Amino acid sequence: MIGFLGDFDLAEEAAQEAFAIAAGRWPRDGTPDNPRAWLVTTARNRAIDRIRRDRTLAEKTRLLEITEPVEMEMEATPIPDERLELLFTCCHPALPMEAQVALTLRTLGGLRTDEIARAFLVPEETMAKRLVRAKHKIRAAGIPFRVPPAHLLPDRLAAVLAVVYLVFNEGYGGRENLSDEALRLGGALAELMPDEPEVHGLLALMLIDDARRDARFAEGAIVPLRDQDRALWDLDKIERGRAELDRAMALGGRGPYVLQAALASLHSEEPQDWDQLAMLYGELARRTGSPVVELNRAVALAEAGDVDAALALTDTLELDTYHYLHATRAELLRRLGRIEASRAAYGRALELVHSDAERRFLERRLAELDS
Repeated sequence: MIGFLGDFDLAEEAAQEAFAIAAGRWPRDGTPDNPRAWLVTTARNRAIDRIRRDRTLAEKTRLLEITEPVEMEMEATPIPDERLELLFTCCHPALPMEAQVALTLRTLGGLRTDEIARAFLVPEETMAKRLVRAKHKIRAAGIPFRVPPAHLLPDRLAAVLAVVYLVFNEGYGGRENLSDEALRLGGALAELMPDEPEVHGLLALMLIDDARRDARFAEGAIVPLRDQDRALWDLDKIERGRAELDRAMALGGRGPYVLQAALASLHSEEPQDWDQLAMLYGELARRTGSPVVELNRAVALAEAGDVDAALALTDTLELDTYHYLHATRAELLRRLGRIEASRAAYGRALELVHSDAERRFLERRLAELDS
C-alpha cells in the first residue's frame, strides 16, 4: 500500500479503515478465501475514494491511472507468512535503523507513539518528530516499499529482529496478545531463515521468558523472578527455548540475542549462578553499549554479594527517566540501610512507571520500608 500510494499516512489510514470494515463484515459474511488480498484491495479502494473526494489531490488521482476499484494481483514472494512479509517490506534499509524499527512498530505492531518512545528511552515528543521525519523521507525520496527478494532478506534482518523483540517486550508487561504474536513471528522467522543464529537466539529468549508468564503476576502486581512459583512455569517451553539456544550456538552464534537467551536460560536455573550472570551481562554490555544491560549487570553484582559495587555502577548510568533504574537504586539503598534515600528512589520510580502491575509492586516495596 505504501509503495502504491507513495504516502505513509494515507496508506496507514486506509489500512485501518480496511481492518475496521473486516471486523464488521467477516463475522457476518465469513472470512474471504484470500484475507490479505481482500484487505489490500479494500484499503486501496478506500484510499482511491478518499483521493477522489479531495479536489486538491486530483493530480494524484490521475496518476493512479484507474477509473474503477479493481482486485489486485498478489505477487509470489519468498516469505510464506503474511505478517512477516510486511515486516520485511517496512524495514527498508534506505531509512536509519531506528526509523525502520519505530515506523514498523507503529504501523504493524500497533504500538502508540508513547509506547515506542518508552521502548527507545526517549521523550514522546522526540519520537513523534522522528516518525514524522521518517515519513517525510519516504515521501520525498520515493522509497519503494515492496517485498524484498530472498537474497536481500539478511540486509533487513537486524531491524526485523528488533521489531519482534520490542513487540514481545511490550507484551511481556501484560499484553499477552503481543507476546503471542511475537512468538509466532519468531517461529516463522526460524523456518524462513534456519541458518541465522540470531533468529534462533531471539526465539529462544522469547520462549524461555514467556514460559514464566503465569508466575509473573499475582493479585494485580508483578512478581520478581526470585519470588515466582516455579510450579507455574511452563517447563516444556523452557526446554524448547534451550533447544533453540543450542541450535544458535551450534551455528556459531555469539550475538546479542544469543547472549540474552543464554542469560534467560541461566535465570531459569536454581540456584542461579550470579557470578556467571554478571560476567555474561558484562559481555552483552560490551557488545551493545546499552546502559540498560549495565543496569542488569548491577543487579547481578548485588545478588552475587557486592551491593556497594552495584550501587556505584548504577549511579554512573544516564537513565534518569527509566523507572527500573530508580527501582533498582531503591532496593540497593535499602540493602545498605539507607532507608530515606531508598524511599526517595522509590518515589521517583513511581513517578515514572506506566504499568499498573509494576506500580502496585513498587507501592508494596515502599510500604515495606516503614514496617
